[in-house]
Amino acid sequence: MEWDKSTIAKLIDHTMLKADASGREIEALCQEATEYGFCSVCVNPFNVEQAVRLLKKGSVKVGTVIGFPLGATSTAAKVFESNDALAKGAKELDMVINIGAVKNNDFGIIEREISEIRKISKGFVLKVIIETCYLKDEEKIRLCRIAAESGADFVKTSTGFGTMGATTEDVRMMRETVGAAVGVKASGGIRDLETLKKMVMAGANRIGTSSGVKIIKELEMNL
Repeated sequence: MEWDKSTIAKLIDHTMLKADASGREIEALCQEATEYGFCSVCVNPFNVEQAVRLLKKGSVKVGTVIGFPLGATSTAAKVFESNDALAKGAKELDMVINIGAVKNNDFGIIEREISEIRKISKGFVLKVIIETCYLKDEEKIRLCRIAAESGADFVKTSTGFGTMGATTEDVRMMRETVGAAVGVKASGGIRDLETLKKMVMAGANRIGTSSGVKIIKELEMNL
């Protein structure tokens, strides 16, 4: 892979999901995404309309999170949240699975949730956050298979709000499970160029990070 500025930038979902994100910070996020050519911004649902307005003339997409960060809302709530975000202009949805249902061995709930959100989001990008830090390997593998079979575009490691973020081991396992047809997004704890490269080499083709500008500046210094 070529580690040039444009290629790296196109991997990055420039992210701001903190609870106290202000309008000014969202504006700065969108300006940075445009300046550096990031793939998308990922913001909380409340901030979608502002981000869409700020990015309407460019190529940077607006993504948001669904059932975030715990995944413990009802399927109906996640469907409503997804419809609302799409109506406001979001192009990408990062939904958190119901981790408690996994621990109850009720994988049917997971399949129904993904399938219902997929139905209403055809033509948009759907990423399924499995929150790897809470899961056994066999659970991670099964969830990746369910997500792929249910039509998800990406499986994603983490919310960044759990006990641990992305690891190369998990990214590699996820890539091996879903194959080439489904994307793998590494997210959580990716704060420098070296870590980004490791995730990409392990199989990630999208990176969620709030350190995108820092990573690009680090790359420019090394060129």
